[in-house]
Amino acid sequence: MNLTVKILIGLFVGIVTGILFNVFAPELFESVDMYFFGPIGTIFLNLIMMIVIPLVFFSIALGAAGMGDPKKLGRIGGKTITFFLTTTAIALTIGLSIALIVQPGDEGLLGSGDEDYSVSEAPPIMETVTNIIPSNPIEAMANGEMLQIIAFALFIGVAIAILGEKVATFRKLLEQGNEIMMFLVTVIMKLAPYGAGALIASALGNAGFAAMKSLGMYMICVVGALIIHTFLTYGLSVSLLGRMNPIKFFKNFVPAIAMAFSLSSSTGTLPLSMKTAQEKLGVSKQVSSFVQPLGATINMDGTAIMQAIATVFIAQVYAETLTVPDLLTVVLTATLASIGTAGVPGAGMIMLAMVLTSVGLPAEGIALVIGVDRILDMIRTSVNITGDAACAVIVDRGERKNGHIKDDEDIQVSS
Repeated sequence: MNLTVKILIGLFVGIVTGILFNVFAPELFESVDMYFFGPIGTIFLNLIMMIVIPLVFFSIALGAAGMGDPKKLGRIGGKTITFFLTTTAIALTIGLSIALIVQPGDEGLLGSGDEDYSVSEAPPIMETVTNIIPSNPIEAMANGEMLQIIAFALFIGVAIAILGEKVATFRKLLEQGNEIMMFLVTVIMKLAPYGAGALIASALGNAGFAAMKSLGMYMICVVGALIIHTFLTYGLSVSLLGRMNPIKFFKNFVPAIAMAFSLSSSTGTLPLSMKTAQEKLGVSKQVSSFVQPLGATINMDGTAIMQAIATVFIAQVYAETLTVPDLLTVVLTATLASIGTAGVPGAGMIMLAMVLTSVGLPAEGIALVIGVDRILDMIRTSVNITGDAACAVIVDRGERKNGHIKDDEDIQVSS
């Protein structure tokens, strides 16, 4: 039985278990979650996060070094960021369109949420830009500052490419470090079915059907938009720009999608998503090592859809009308905000507060949707990492077509 089947079985068992506890034994669930589901899920998540920082550093540095020419790095970086910003704008448009057509908000929901949300102030855009360069790389790694880690790794990689044989020993050290991390990924993934099952059981056991029922139309809009964006935007992009059969793309990427669903973390899923893209989708290591870690940090299409629909939903609950300039502001603000959204569970709520404030809506309205955010976060994280893989496929095929990647890195795609 392969890993994909095992993970899907683990998710199914976790879903059924969480729902049964929530419906029939909510009091017992607290103890079971505290002493069983919670610890298993936390240990598995910690094992994943343990290797993320070194893996991102090694892979980005080696990816930049492997490109050799800084112009090549700039070209691939430009293609990657352009793809992410374009798909984010498309995602926002889809989300806003569905929300405006379905009208999920109901003034009767005002005050029905028993969740409190303390609004965190989003950092100014220019502060995010200036903070990309770390003053202390070691501190950035200790704090998990992904943009700073990526920037530092890029500098190291470019330096290795320019210095060449002078630093061959150091490059070999990085390659060996990367091999160790990939080996650990393989080992940790053997625990994935158990960790994924425990995490989903904990999430569903805590969510409560009452909260999901009262926000049913909101959830349907978000899930519908995510599905449309995944199969329409990414499917067409992979087919037209990446020259790959979309069915084969989605089928081969299922293991990473299933893992993202349980972890709700783009960075946490990064080790498996890179491994899957390289081994199942035939993406070269130098492209995968650059595009996917960068995407895990700045590509938040799923989060953008949530922000668009939540903004319209909250506006309708508060009986506020969003004008065309307001809708354009939502698209612009959320697209720019996606650059600074960290790929960790729940971080999109800070950016939602930023979007709401930009159109004059009370950020406290987030309390209306936060009760079901954990469930939706799992789905939109799966969308985010799928977008990262689609971008990697497209960039890789484009580089191969133009002869920028040597043909000795053969494309071997599993059927």
